[in-house]
Amino acid sequence: MNSAGGKEPDPRRDLPSVDELLRRTEVASWSEKWGREPVRARIREVLSRAREDLQSGAPAPTTERVLAEILRNLEHDRPSLQTVINGTGVVLHTNLGRAPLAREAARAAASVASSYSSLEYDLEAGTRGDRYSHCAGLIAELTGSEAALVVNNNAAAVSLTINTLARGRDVIVSRGELVEIGGGFRVPEVIERSGAYLKAVGTTNRTRIEDYRRAITPSTGLLLKVHPSNYQVSGFTEETELAELVQLGRSAGLPVMHDQGSGLLLPDLLPDTADPPVGTSVAAEADVITWSGDKLFGGPQAGLIHGRAAIVGELRANPMARAFRVDKMTLAALEWTLRAYRSPELAARSLPALRMIRESADSVRRRAEVALSALSAGAARAVEIVTLRSVLGGGSTPGFDIESAGWRMVEGADAAESFLRDFDPPVIGRIESGAFLLDFRTIGADEQDGVARAVTAWIEHEEISG
Repeated sequence: MNSAGGKEPDPRRDLPSVDELLRRTEVASWSEKWGREPVRARIREVLSRAREDLQSGAPAPTTERVLAEILRNLEHDRPSLQTVINGTGVVLHTNLGRAPLAREAARAAASVASSYSSLEYDLEAGTRGDRYSHCAGLIAELTGSEAALVVNNNAAAVSLTINTLARGRDVIVSRGELVEIGGGFRVPEVIERSGAYLKAVGTTNRTRIEDYRRAITPSTGLLLKVHPSNYQVSGFTEETELAELVQLGRSAGLPVMHDQGSGLLLPDLLPDTADPPVGTSVAAEADVITWSGDKLFGGPQAGLIHGRAAIVGELRANPMARAFRVDKMTLAALEWTLRAYRSPELAARSLPALRMIRESADSVRRRAEVALSALSAGAARAVEIVTLRSVLGGGSTPGFDIESAGWRMVEGADAAESFLRDFDPPVIGRIESGAFLLDFRTIGADEQDGVARAVTAWIEHEEISG
C-alpha cells in the first residue's frame, strides 16, 4: 500500500508493448532480415520473461536491454546453413560449399524452384518428357562424347557405373589409385559397396600395363583408372597411360572407365595444373568418364557421366539411377553453366571459381588495399597487407598454389578468428604462424565492405574489452 492508501504501481505496465517495439527503426530492419512474424514471436518471448522476472522482484529492464535481448534471440535462431565470406584462400573449399555458382545459374535454379517447370514434360509433344534431356545433349556436345547422364555427385556416378558394368565381377585398378576422398570415403569401399570385387594391381608407385594384362580373368568386368586428384606420388614412379589401358580393354573385350575427378573442361582458362582436362580422357577413347560438377567445372554439386551411348543407356536403365537422380534446381543451374561453356570468354567471366583462379596477384592486392581504406583508423593500424599463397582445394591439383594477397592481424589471432566466425555474415579466415589471415582471392568485390565491417567491429570490441 502506498501512503495515499492505493496499490503500488504495477512495474509491468512500464514495459514497451509489442506494437511499440515493432515500430522502432532497428526492429523494422530486423523484420526485413528475419521476417515480421519471427521477430514478433521473439518480442513476445522476451516481454513474457521480463514480466515473470518483475513478478519475482527483479528490477525493471530498460527498453535498450529488452531490444538487446530480442536481438540475441534472433541471432541465436539463425539457420544452420548460412552464407559466409570465404577468406581462407581455398577456392574450392569443401567445408564451405566448394564452387560458388554464377549468379545467373543461381537465378535459373531459383526460377524453377519457385514455380512449376518442364522437368519431365515435353513442351513440343505435349507428353511426358525426360529430366535428363535438359543437360545430356550439352554434356555430349561439349565433351565430344556419344551420350551423357547426370547424377547427384561423382561418388554416385562411380558407384552406378561399377554396379552396372561389373556387379558380381572383378574391377581391376592400380594400387596407386586406391584413393580416399573427403569424409573417409575410399575407392575400395565404393567398389565393394557397388557389388563388385576389387582386384588391385601393381604397387603404390609403379603400375605397368602388364600388371593389368596378367590380372584379367573370365571374372573381370571392368578396367578402372582413377585420377588421384588429392595427392601426388613423386620420385621412382611409373603410371599406365589411359590410352594404353583402353587398347588392352579393346583386345580383351572389357570396358574401361576413367574417374577423371575434377572436371577441368577448358584447360586454356586456367593456369597449367596437374589435373588432366576432360578432353584427354575423351581423346583416349575411354568407354565411360566420370567427374564432379562443383570442382574445376565451377557448377553445382553433380556427378557427370559420359561416353559410349550403349553404356550410358545401361546406366540409365539401372534402378539405382533413380536413387541417384538430381532435382530440378541442380539441373537448371547445371544447364546454365554448361551453356556458358559454349563461349570460353563467358565461362571465364561468369563462373566465380574460374574468375578467382585467374585473377592476378596484383589485382587481388589492389582490392585488399581498397578494402583497407574502408576500415576505421584504429582498425587500419591493426592490419597489414601481405603476400599470401592461395590453393585450389576440393581435392584438386595437390601441390599447386597461386600467389595472392590479403590482410594479416597478429594480435589476438584466436580471438579474432572466433569473433569474425560469429559475425553476421560470418567471415572465415585462417591462422598461420600465430597470425590471423584473410586472403582476398576468395573474397568477392561485393563482400569487401562486409569484411571491413567485421574487422572494424572486432577492433572496437577489443578496445572496449581492453
